[in-house]
Amino acid sequence: MTHRVSIAFEEPLACPASRSSVVPQPRSWYAVLAVIALRGANQALLRDLQGLTRGHASVGDADRVAYARDLWPRQQIRTRAGDAAVCPPAVVVWPGSTEEVADVVRYAAERGIPLVPYGAGSGVCGGISPTDDAIVLDVKRMRALREVDESLLLATAEAGMIGQHLEDALDERGFTLGHFPSSIYCSTLGGWVAGRSAGQCSGRYGKIEDMLVGVTCVDGRGEVRRAGTGFDPGLLPLIIGSEGILGVVTEATFRIAPAAKTRRFASFNFRTVAEGLAGIRAVYQAGLRPAVARLYDPFDSMLARQGGVKQARKQTPDPSSAPGLGLRVLTRALRHPGVLNRIINALPGRVTGGVMVIFVWEDDARIGDAECAWAKQICARLGGTDTGEEPGRHWLSHRHSVSYRQSPLYAAGAFVDTMEVAATWSRLLPMYEAVLHALSPNVFVMAHFSHAYPDGASIYFSFAGSAKDDASCLELYDRTWRRALRAVIDAGGTLSHHHGVGRSKAPAMRREQGVAVEVVRELARELDPQHVLNPGALIGDAAPS
Repeated sequence: MTHRVSIAFEEPLACPASRSSVVPQPRSWYAVLAVIALRGANQALLRDLQGLTRGHASVGDADRVAYARDLWPRQQIRTRAGDAAVCPPAVVVWPGSTEEVADVVRYAAERGIPLVPYGAGSGVCGGISPTDDAIVLDVKRMRALREVDESLLLATAEAGMIGQHLEDALDERGFTLGHFPSSIYCSTLGGWVAGRSAGQCSGRYGKIEDMLVGVTCVDGRGEVRRAGTGFDPGLLPLIIGSEGILGVVTEATFRIAPAAKTRRFASFNFRTVAEGLAGIRAVYQAGLRPAVARLYDPFDSMLARQGGVKQARKQTPDPSSAPGLGLRVLTRALRHPGVLNRIINALPGRVTGGVMVIFVWEDDARIGDAECAWAKQICARLGGTDTGEEPGRHWLSHRHSVSYRQSPLYAAGAFVDTMEVAATWSRLLPMYEAVLHALSPNVFVMAHFSHAYPDGASIYFSFAGSAKDDASCLELYDRTWRRALRAVIDAGGTLSHHHGVGRSKAPAMRREQGVAVEVVRELARELDPQHVLNPGALIGDAAPS
């Protein structure tokens, strides 16, 4: 379904060790001298980079802390424990053009300085984890929609453009990219390309690699490369999903579509996960193309019917207040996940109500009506009960909410994370069952299936855990991920559908991809001979050999 490469499975999950804190606290005269030397070196670096970016560079402590990580939940646990920035970079720069990006990369390559490309920092796999001598390069000053070609249905935009801003700009002209990830308010076009992103409407529009026809990027030598139609077509699929280790994406050209004038909704209730998956598979293999197809497992379906956790609170809680009684009880309960999972799995079907499947079409009204009617016939034949439009409409109105509901659990001392994997239809249900079996003793787990295609689909697992302290939470978190990744590989699945690899999934990727890891190392040696681009991401820390 998608290609992924990285380092050996046996390596433990770990963050890079910091060699300095944001504001070093001297404990001896040697430490004082080291601090003075470090700050002097950073000031020299700052002056050089300000000259290359018209003053847009900073060594301020607040900036360095802000750019020291992404939203990897493992680091969220460490932040809660007081380690807000494992390793702040030396300097942050904000270039304003492809040429300025090339100047900065060339400067870093000539001096062997690590350089980390940065979009909006919304990644959840540890793709951003600089060392204290690194340059973090933020592309968000480059945020223009450069061209819309209505005759060819193509558009070109700079990589730093926030997703929702891009969609709004296209919508004003009557078009859509059709790419709606949950992070659309806080992720960039360049991040989508680097992470091989998928939007919620991928059933119709495809993933980001299906939309792209060309990219402009800067390789590790500081050379500007253009990949795609008319340039280096073979380079395009290599840059997509490369997570910044082959080049810094600065601009992209992509296919667009006329904005949908109508939406059509349908939902069905099936007795079991297997029956629901059979219904989705039959719909797509019949040639129908709903933009959205989602199946919720029994517990997730029960929550959805009750309005979900998203409607549990009518008012926004005070972020400075202590966790309430309900959260404290839940956090305690999460220390016994095996019991929780057994209780949930033992609930009879009349309590959970079976599994819910929703479809959403974005199309011409006549096409949407015809496909919806056909889908209803298919699902009825396979045992599905028509439950109307409301579940689909409810999902649409809350589709970006879930990403912003995790903080209370962290504040209460627990953790929550997600894992999106994919497989062909024949392997999908066995993989689902294998991951549930692997995770149930460690964390509370539920799942939904989404991003369906004629040949397979993605499973989006959500899991939560708790332990007596943050150190124990980290150990539990790492153990959970090791078991989950092994279960996916043993079941014949792929470890990432759209979140990327970063450092979270990297330890398992050699076991999935084998020799492909070394192929990418050799490619990196050609495009980044000094090994300065985002070292540690995707294929591990070792320099190309």
